[in-house]
Amino acid sequence: MEFVANEGKNVEITVNGTTYMRHAIKTHFVKQGEDYIEIFKKYVSPLYQEGDIVSSSEKIIALCQNRVVKREDLKIGFWAKFLSKFASHPDTGVGVGETIKMQYAITKAGLPKVLWASFAGGVCKLFGKKGVFYEIVGKDVAGLDGFYDHVWSEYRDIGIENPENPSGVCDEIKEKLGMSCMIVDANDLGQEVLGYSSDITLSEEELLGLIADNPCGQGQQTTPIILIRKKQ
Repeated sequence: MEFVANEGKNVEITVNGTTYMRHAIKTHFVKQGEDYIEIFKKYVSPLYQEGDIVSSSEKIIALCQNRVVKREDLKIGFWAKFLSKFASHPDTGVGVGETIKMQYAITKAGLPKVLWASFAGGVCKLFGKKGVFYEIVGKDVAGLDGFYDHVWSEYRDIGIENPENPSGVCDEIKEKLGMSCMIVDANDLGQEVLGYSSDITLSEEELLGLIADNPCGQGQQTTPIILIRKKQ
């Protein structure tokens, strides 16, 4: 097969002296409530070979699991409006600088923890340390995606939470389809491995190295799945 990368990305990447080929798999626009097993069967099974690793965006798994919060279900209160004024506004997605995500943080983590996180985060910023707010409120708040439409209008009024039990999902895919896989939360500023199938022997650091340049892309590529193969 011919390995194809998204624009601005490379097919090859070297991790700890081993070179891997990455193929960006184009899918349809995955919507809420679909079956990720069927998606993998349709798009990945024809390409997969023993020894490959499949890297999946956390977003499509979460959508399949109905891990969605609707804008209409989050009533924005005083503290969300107030605290969001002091937060940053990242280019990679919605942050707590948007009142809707600050309200989600308050709903999810509780107001006392959000107040403490806001205070501690503000102090730490003065000394050049970022990300403290999310360290305190937790991964659920940090991982919320959506509530913006600058890439997909379909995400304007929904927030997409982290997938549930990502390692369990990977083991299910391995059991049903025979594919070694990992689920990642990645953008052009950073990457995180949320889970991977138990047969994978690479370290988490090595798995991160395989997607260090965010080969899925950052726009409307509809390539949420990356096939990774050792170069022969």
